[in-house]
Amino acid sequence: MTDICCIGHITQDHIITPALDYFAPGGTAYYFTMGINKLIESSGISLSYQLVTKEGRRHFFENRYSGDMNRREQRVLSVADPFTMADLADVEARYIVVGSLLADDFPIDVIRQLSEKGVMVLDAQGFLREVRDRHVFAVDWVNKRETLRYVDVLKVNEYEMSVLTGSDDPRQSALILASWGVKEVLLTFGSFGSLIYEAESQRFYDIPAYSPLPLVDATGCGDTYTMAYIFKRAQNASVGEAGRFAAAVSTLKLQDKGPFKKTYSEAESIVKNIAKH
Repeated sequence: MTDICCIGHITQDHIITPALDYFAPGGTAYYFTMGINKLIESSGISLSYQLVTKEGRRHFFENRYSGDMNRREQRVLSVADPFTMADLADVEARYIVVGSLLADDFPIDVIRQLSEKGVMVLDAQGFLREVRDRHVFAVDWVNKRETLRYVDVLKVNEYEMSVLTGSDDPRQSALILASWGVKEVLLTFGSFGSLIYEAESQRFYDIPAYSPLPLVDATGCGDTYTMAYIFKRAQNASVGEAGRFAAAVSTLKLQDKGPFKKTYSEAESIVKNIAKH
């Protein structure tokens, strides 16, 4: 059985920041795949990985950042077809990562059936996106409670957290999400760090943000965090260890445009140096 399988669309992205303006592949599946392959290659750790994507029409996103890399204006210029179980019949993995980019990418029944095959990992971002006149707006996830009971690991940022739970308090939001069935809640706050709640132990983990130098491109940083977290969890690392490693990998990703390009040892070095202080 494969250790980790990521399912999602490879997008066409147009990235605009104060310092950069470029076109590139994107999407959870892209950032996850490029990053985890780099970690496996640079660490020598034996983990098997599979990417499942879909041919045909692609999502096309425009991501525009001002001086604040924690915020972006997003437009959708074209939309791909959703995944079906016919596309995913052969998927078998210990960890199944669903990279939803728009609400229609993965119907609930697909999530339910995939959850029976492995640990279900999901980023809520796509389920909370509504496209109006090509612009993306954060909206509540209509079927969230029905779907989240099938999700083991959920990643949300601070805006998605508030929309989903109605609370601006991270700890309260994590408890609400856990009460709906999520076993590990990953709350990311950009340059303000992250918070992880493990339902089984009823424990919170405060994960610091490690300041990048320089800060170049935040696109795909949330996907990179999830990737590094699952990379560590698949090696039986604790929730805290996985969270700190994910924060370090995300810091290194922020220093370059595109996906994570550094090495496993560089990320481990950040974690160890911070632990000394």
